[in-house]
This record gives sequence, structure tokens and C-alpha cells, in this order.
Amino acid sequence: MYDIIIIGSGAGGATMAYRLADSGKNILVIERGDYIPVEKENWDSVEVFQKNRYTTTDLWLDKHNKPFRPGMHYSVGGNTKFYGAALFRLREQDFKEIHHYGGISPAWPIQYQDLKDYYLEAEKLFHVHGKRGSDPTEPFDSEPYTNPPLPHEPRIQEVVDELIDYGWHPFNLPIGVNFKPHETANPPYTLDRFDGFPDAAERKGDAHLCSLAKALEHPNVELMVNTKVLRLNANEDGTKITEIVVEQNGETKILTSDVIILSAGAINSAALLLESKSDKFPNGLANSSDQVGRNYMFHQNSALVALYTEPNHTKFGKTFGINDFYHANKDYEFPLGHIQMLGKSDEHQIKADSPIAAPGFTFELMAQHAVDFWLTSEDLPDPENRVTVENGQIKITYSSNNEKGHELLKAELIKALKASGKFESFLFKGIYFSKGMDIASPAHQNGTTKMGLDPKNSVVDTNCKAHDLENLYIVDGGFFVSSGAVNPALTIIAMALRVGDHLKNNVLRL
Repeated sequence: MYDIIIIGSGAGGATMAYRLADSGKNILVIERGDYIPVEKENWDSVEVFQKNRYTTTDLWLDKHNKPFRPGMHYSVGGNTKFYGAALFRLREQDFKEIHHYGGISPAWPIQYQDLKDYYLEAEKLFHVHGKRGSDPTEPFDSEPYTNPPLPHEPRIQEVVDELIDYGWHPFNLPIGVNFKPHETANPPYTLDRFDGFPDAAERKGDAHLCSLAKALEHPNVELMVNTKVLRLNANEDGTKITEIVVEQNGETKILTSDVIILSAGAINSAALLLESKSDKFPNGLANSSDQVGRNYMFHQNSALVALYTEPNHTKFGKTFGINDFYHANKDYEFPLGHIQMLGKSDEHQIKADSPIAAPGFTFELMAQHAVDFWLTSEDLPDPENRVTVENGQIKITYSSNNEKGHELLKAELIKALKASGKFESFLFKGIYFSKGMDIASPAHQNGTTKMGLDPKNSVVDTNCKAHDLENLYIVDGGFFVSSGAVNPALTIIAMALRVGDHLKNNVLRL
């Protein structure tokens, strides 16, 4: 019997454990996977991107019932072990209703101010490096980032200068990285194998290192790895969860807890609730609204690689972003989205993403000259874009939306790069190829257990408590009402801090 059980050790779950650790309550964190081993393969592109060494071997189904292997990482720290640690606040306007080319992004039941102080704390907790005010769309905060922005390497600085000359406003990307993980021994460190890789040097600001490791310093916090939660059982009245059924090393166990915090990620949390159906709950738990699994979003994302004549010797290029088109402006009636740099690609990453090389280039030559961009546009909530479970297998039914804005964003970036007077391209004003991210790349997953005031059309309330159950809180990307156009991780972390305070102040002491 535990006081609190947290399912999942990613951005939400690990931060919940960190926030609640000093409560004195007996806390168990359940993780489906294990620790990522520190090994030379951590930084091996072939192992990570071509052989998918660390991704699950599970198969999911798409809307046509075709199996695919998702880019999911079941490990201590969750997907944050592999993310690029770009940690953004949602913009103030993101919490309000916004009109897009593809439709309407609905308003949230909370506002930016409800998360403002928690955003600041989350930035400190995850060692975010940045420059306050360099992003023209960033919400105002009088307190600067605790850590200075990461410097641009020479080739990236040239690109920044060119974009400034073009009339854009590049800003310092907020990146979570801890250059002093071990206070007594901190040799010089160069960021390199970072975006998409597990960081064997333990510099990346991930949920394992920044939150969970600190929580586990408390004797009342326990971690159970290699443990899959199979279902949640409610009491006869259907008012609270009384049993957590898990499988560990082939053995089925039943755990109990006063409070359950579900933080398995937007997809897996929804799947678990749907799998926990019974005669009393034929549509699954916490699902009287029929909204569990619906409104799945993961952004309109594209990776775009530009090839120039000058070689790019950059080790870490993920240092600036562009938000000139984040909001509607004089040129566009509606928002287009966000642009940021990617970690520097190598030939193996490019080969994994592109079945054929560009005309006249080998993958090695492409990598030597590549400048890598990541483009994100808002994905609009659609109840027919959903997570379901069929015979125990997760199914993602998804059709993209708001595509016009994303295509316009890509066109604007290509136009800006071609306009450069300093860089002459291999072929007619450059070779540009982009790879859209499909449902197998669920890095920005959100929206399946949306927050709302009305239990008839939402799953959780403004404190992330399930409307239908007294003791269930869902704290991962599922609570998102809209997706915005920036990475969701910092919002999940900030919300976990907020919900943790709510529990300590209003629930655990009762």
C-alpha cells in the first residue's frame, strides 16, 4: 500500500515525484522500461537512427490497420532522454482562441498567468540556457534565465546574420543543458551527440537527471522499473481507483494507493484508461465524456535540410529559432508556426531519413554541407484524431490538418535561405528537401485527456484531476487543449509543479 503511485517517469511523472518527494508520503514511481545504459552506442548514429537501438519493438496500428513501429522510448526519464531539450513556454495567446488556416484553436480553461511562476521554476530546474527578451513572442518575465544562452558556432552565426539582414528576428533557443553535473569534476565539454541521442555525459536537461534523481534521494520515494501497468480497477461505486494491475518480469501483481498520478504520455495514458474498461465502465475509465483518446495532436512537423557550398563544421547547431510567423502578421492573416535549428546531422541520420541522396551528392557530402532546421505548426484538435485500443494493440487514427500554414512556413524559410547573398548553392539557388514527421514520430504527443470545466466534454479539471474519479490525476501532454506551435515539454513540467503544489496544499494534508 502506497500513499501515491506515479505511472511513468517522463517529464510529467518525474517532476511530480520531485515536487511531492518532501511530503513524507510513501511514493512509488512505476516505469515500464529501465535505465538507458551508458555505453558507446549512446552516441552512435547507426545504432540510434538506423538500428533504432533504444526504441520500443512494439507495433501500433495506423488508421488503415497497418502496423508500424513507433519512435517511442520506454526508459527512466521517458522520451526526454532523447529529446533536443528545447524548453519553451507556451505564448500568452496560445491559451486563448486562435483562428488558423485550418480552423480554430480553442481557448484553455486556464491562462498563461496560472503557469507563469511554474514556468520560471521549471526553467531553473531543467537548467535552461537562454536570453530573456530575444524572442519577440516570448511572454514577458522580469527575471532573466539563470543560465546564459548557448553561443552560436561560426557557421551558425553566419546564418543568423544573414537572416537578420533579410529582416527576420532570430532569437536564442532555450535549451536545457547542465554543464556542471558533477560539481567537483567538470572538464571542458562540447555539445555534439545531443538532439535525438541519450546523453552519456549526463549534461542534457532530462526528466531523469533533473527531477527523478532528486526525488529518489528521499527515502520515501521508490522506483519500480521494467513494470508495465496493465489496467486500473475502480471500486464498486466507480468513484475511485482501488487497484493497479502490473506485470513485472512475467509476474502479475496488484498494487494499491490513495492517489494515482497517470503520466505515461498522451498516447499510453489514454490507452491504459481505455483498456481499463469493465461492465460498469464499458468505454474505459475516466471516460464518461467519451473524450479519452480523442483530440490527439503532435504538431505539423518537418525537418528541412539546406545544402550550401560552404561546409558546415558545426558540432551543435541547435542554438537559434525564428518566431516571425508565430502569430498572424501583415503578410499572413493567420499564424504559420515556429522554426528552430536541429542538432547537426551526419551521413547516417540523413541516410536513415532519406532513401536516396540528392542529385550529385553522397550522404557523406550532404552531411558535410548540411544546415538543419525544424519547422513546427499548430496541430488543431479534432475528435476523430484519436487513440484507441484493438485487441490490446494501440491504434492511431489520424488525418493531418492546418497544412496550409505549415506549407507557407516552409516556403518562407526556403525563400529566406535562397535570398542569402553570401552563400551560393550547389544547384539553382540551393537544394532543399524536407521530411514530414508522421504518426511514427510521436515526440510532441498531446491532447488525449483534455482539460476542461465541463465533465461532459473534457476528461480532467484545471488541476488535472479526472472528473469521474476522486483519486486519479493525469499529468502528461494529454491535458493540452490546443497544441501551440512550440515544444510541449516545459508546459508539462510546469503543470506537474503546479499540480504537485495543489496536492500538497489541498489533498495530501486532508
